Parts: sequence; C-alpha cells; structure tokens
Amino acid sequence: MQHPRPALPIKHRDHDRPVKRHHSASYYAHWVKESLTTRMSKLICTIFLGLLAIVGLITFILWLSLRPHRPRIFLNDFSIPALGHGDGGGGPENAHISFRVTARNSNQGIGIYYDASQVTVYYREKRVGRYQMLTTFYQQPKNSTWFASTLSGSSLTLTESQWKQMLHDRSRGAVIFRIELVSTIRFKISSWNSKHHRFHANCPAGLGQDGKLLPIYMDKRCSFYFY
Repeated sequence: MQHPRPALPIKHRDHDRPVKRHHSASYYAHWVKESLTTRMSKLICTIFLGLLAIVGLITFILWLSLRPHRPRIFLNDFSIPALGHGDGGGGPENAHISFRVTARNSNQGIGIYYDASQVTVYYREKRVGRYQMLTTFYQQPKNSTWFASTLSGSSLTLTESQWKQMLHDRSRGAVIFRIELVSTIRFKISSWNSKHHRFHANCPAGLGQDGKLLPIYMDKRCSFYFY
C-alpha cells in the first residue's frame, strides 16, 4: 500500500506579484489638460470644416445662378424671291437675299455685349452673300435681338453658274443654303464684364419652289460653338 507524498510547499517570490503604480497629482493634471486640449482641437476642426462646407455650398449655388449661358440662335426667315419666278427672275444680277436670325439671351441678370457680328450665306459651301455689323450693341437679360437684312448688289457674289444650279435644285424640290453667324461677345454681370468670346452659329436653310423658307427650317435652333 502506497502512501501519498506530501505536497511540496510553493513559495511566491515578491517580483511575481503585480506592482501597484502610484501617480502624482501633477501627472493627472497633465493628463486632464491634454485630454481637454485634444477635445478642443477636434471641436475647432469640426466647426472649421462645417463652415468651409457651408461656404463651399453657397459659392456653388452662386456660381450656378451667375454662370452665363450662351446665346441661343434661331433662323426665323430666309428667302430669295427671284427663285420663285418661272424664268429665274432675270438672273443673279437682279436677285436679292432676305434673312432674319434671332439671338436669345436666356440669362437671368446677365446681359451680353455684341462687339462685332457678321452673317454669311453659303451655297454648296461657296459664299454668295455677306452682311457685317461693326457697331457694338447691348442685349438685356431675358431678351431677343434680330439680325435682319436684305443682301443685294455688291453684298452678293452670285455667279451665273451658281444661279443655274439653284434653278436646277429648285426644280427638284429644294435649294439648300447655310447661314453662318459669327460674333464677338462679352457677358455683363452687374459692373463686371467678361473677356471676349468669339462664337459660330450655323443655320441650315432650305428654300422651296416659291423661293421662301420651307416650314421644316423655320424657327429652327442653329448649332453653336465657341472658338
């Protein structure tokens, strides 16, 4: 019969026991000060970022409301009455071209200065007439302005061969032209004027056998681009 061995006594060394650390009052005061400083810094950053976001939003809204919109160009009328005559109206020397193009300013509170404007009429990509307006005029906000004139004599460059081709196109149903409006403009916002912008507007125009603009081309918006 075996007797159980007596348990060996276990001695704990002093360094195995957790050591309680005692901090001074100055340590806790410094810790509280750092904590308050960190919280204050976070609060200031939050307020600054919030104000920055509000200012950015207001600036964006003002930019949207004050951002100038380009003029809208429409062809209202275009005609060559001589093309409506059965005999061709006596030829190109007796012809004249009438046109009316509208420029609409859709901006609210933004006016437009037109410093120089030119209307050119093309037939088969050859220039057959030109009208120039060198005087500056101001277009009020939410307003429309007409570019209208009648070209004849020296302002027309129609040749006899071009006239015959037009009469041939008329017999087939339509004579197609291209009206180009070129202008240099400046936007006016209160007392501030923008830099100069030069634009092109192209308006297709089809004339019927009576020499008048076909309905499908009437009041049609023209293509527009700055350059």
